[in-house]
Formats: sequence, structure tokens, C-alpha cells
Amino acid sequence: MRARQRLGQHFLADPRIARRIVEAADLHPEDVALEIGPGRGALTRFLSERAARVLAVEIDEVLVRQLAGRWPKEKVTLIAGDILKLNLTELLEREGLSAPIRVFGNLPYNIATAILQHVLRFRAHLRDMTVLLQREVADRILSPPGSKSYGYLSILVQYYCEGQRLFTLPPSAFRPPPKVFSTVVHLRVRERPAVDVPDEAFFFELVSALFAERRKTILNNLKRAAMRLRVDDLASALQRIGLDPRRRAETLALEELAELARVLFHARAHALGDATGHGEPTI
Repeated sequence: MRARQRLGQHFLADPRIARRIVEAADLHPEDVALEIGPGRGALTRFLSERAARVLAVEIDEVLVRQLAGRWPKEKVTLIAGDILKLNLTELLEREGLSAPIRVFGNLPYNIATAILQHVLRFRAHLRDMTVLLQREVADRILSPPGSKSYGYLSILVQYYCEGQRLFTLPPSAFRPPPKVFSTVVHLRVRERPAVDVPDEAFFFELVSALFAERRKTILNNLKRAAMRLRVDDLASALQRIGLDPRRRAETLALEELAELARVLFHARAHALGDATGHGEPTI
């Protein structure tokens, strides 16, 4: 079967690599795996040998029909649908599953970021994720402060997960070969976020504002977003926590971002006479 370009399909072709990915995740017999985009079943084969259950979500109905019957239904449940529209909470309830699950997938390059953002909305149900990503996306996720790749996605994932680069694959590992290298990344979902913030929705709105124009200083980006964030006296807030207003967002560590969020959020709440809340980030 030929890959469908509009779906960004590049099928993992080497079973040795598929086995290596599953072995790296250290699956246990009681584990439940959610596989995003099983494709031709390269990973599914080894997941089914090690996990108690595999929930495989595939948007391509042709592939779903081809995979049907390859494994016992009580072992591998094929779900025809778009992962970006999947409510994981409802799926687990429907399947009678409650334990934290393990996520796997060779994520399509064109929507990998969107998939990560969507799946993290259901992080309370997840133990970890072992996924193949375009190398550049993996770099963005794992980048430390101060690097050119560090940005909103880095902060989002590192806030909720501990990340580790496992290994990198050449284009020849896939059919058809992509034009880029791929990296296998392991993301362990934290029991609690990496830093304490007063309100997650405000925190990520602040991060988005700070990275709106990477070449501008944090003060300039904050001024542009002042009305949206409903904060003022920004220079004083930065001075109060010792942040140089001339710095750029890519230099700010998670702890510094959290401290800035606390100061600005409480200043806003005081100005508005607002009670503090605990919103969800728009991810």
C-alpha cells in the first residue's frame, strides 16, 4: 500500500527498530498501551507481545481494514478516528480501563506538535509517552533555556513531563523515506508540574506572550500583551523579582517564568479585586 501524502505517512519499515523502541520503554505485562497511528502495524506487533492491551487509533480507514484480524480483539482494539478529536477519558471508560496508560506512536511530522498538545490534556491518565518525532521537533521539546530551539513547546512539555532523547533514526528507516531525520523521545509525565504557578491558563498565556516575537525583549513583548494579560506596571514587576527587562524569553528558565507569573497574576488579581483560580492552559 502506498503512503498517503496528505496524512504525512512515513511507515516504520525495520522491525528491529520497532522492537528496539518497545524494549526501550520497558513495557510490563499489565500495561495498557495507546498507539497513535499504527500504520502498517510495525510497532503494534511488539506492543501486543508485551502489553496487556493495545488501543490503536488510526485515521486511515484503509489501514484499519488491513490491520483488522491480525491480532485478537481482546488484545488489540483498533479505533478508526482522528487522535486530535479523541476524548481519552471517554475511551478508557468505554473500554473499562482506569490505570495510567503508556503512549506510543510514529507521529506524522505535520501534526506532531498538535498531537502532543492534545494528548497532554489527558495527562492525568498517562504514565509516559514514547514517540517518534521529526528531529527538529524533538530538539524543541528537549531544549534548555538559552538555546535557539527553546520556546513555548519546550516549556509546555517540560512543565508537564521529564524528557529524554533515546536515539535518532535516518530517513532510510521509513517507507517512503522522509527528507528529515527522526528522533525517538521518552516523556515521563510528572506527578506534579515542574514548577508551582498560581493559575496554569495565565501562565501559558504569559509564556505565549513572551515568545510572540523572539527578537524582542521580555518587556517589549509584555507591553504588547498588557491588555490581553490585564496587567500594568510591568517594569516594576520585573524589577521586583530581579529580571532584566532587556532579556529575551528564550533565556528564561521555568523557575523564572513561574516567578514572573506569580507576581503578575497576583498584581492583576489585586487590581481587579479578583479571587485566584486554577485555570487550564489552552494547549
